[in-house]
Amino acid sequence: MSPTGKIAGFLIIIISCLAIFSSLISPYDPDRIDLDGIKQPPGIKHLFGTDNKGRDILSRVLYGGRVSISIAVIAAFISMGIGLIIGLYAGYLGGWVDTSIIAIVDLILAFPSLLLAIGVSIIFLSPGIYTVMIAISFVGWASFARLIRGYVLTIKDAPYIEAAKAVGCSNTRILFVHLMPQCLPIGLVMAGIKLGGYVLTEASLSFLGLGAQPPMPTWGSMVSMNRVYIASEPWMVLFPGLAIAVTALCFNLLGDALRDKYGLKTKM
Repeated sequence: MSPTGKIAGFLIIIISCLAIFSSLISPYDPDRIDLDGIKQPPGIKHLFGTDNKGRDILSRVLYGGRVSISIAVIAAFISMGIGLIIGLYAGYLGGWVDTSIIAIVDLILAFPSLLLAIGVSIIFLSPGIYTVMIAISFVGWASFARLIRGYVLTIKDAPYIEAAKAVGCSNTRILFVHLMPQCLPIGLVMAGIKLGGYVLTEASLSFLGLGAQPPMPTWGSMVSMNRVYIASEPWMVLFPGLAIAVTALCFNLLGDALRDKYGLKTKM
């Protein structure tokens, strides 16, 4: 793996550990209101400062990371699972099954993913953590399915697949025993690449009030609630914004490094 990928992976491990152990690391309760400490700039007592209710921003960033990263990771694996299965069936069975699935995939991919996720969240679901997961997964599985389907088309006539057919293996066995192990690494690499975008999507939905509801902190909701103070107290927006940017960048760099390491030149 490239040095950039190693550094990105190391930073992701650190960020993930900070989020997982936020309850042990956080210097304050993230929901604790301190009217005597409103809008304090970064200092020794509050390294990231406080917000308009006197809550410690560092503690809220740490707790918010647990929510934001968890949503992105879970949504990525749900998208990968759905896309992997649908892509396998589309590529291997072909015919009307392939045509129907690709038509649905093209329809989903024709819309901007963020706008489609917002539409799904508003029209069909109520705001909350599960809403964000479902919306991201609903939008994300299509790109996985198209990628897996394309790869299956290149290997479904391989000698070992023909041998499996010759000995009487069922389509289900061929799909899940012979083809899926070949496609899984591609799905995992793409999930790594997609995670950065999913972090941004989760932050965008939370910014619009469609994600986790107050008082639960998320990076996107922190930026949204404090954006009115960006001119006078910029630290309220700066630190959660940096958390979003750094995490998304590290996931993207790690995904690119994994793709290059395993020689997966397929366009993501």
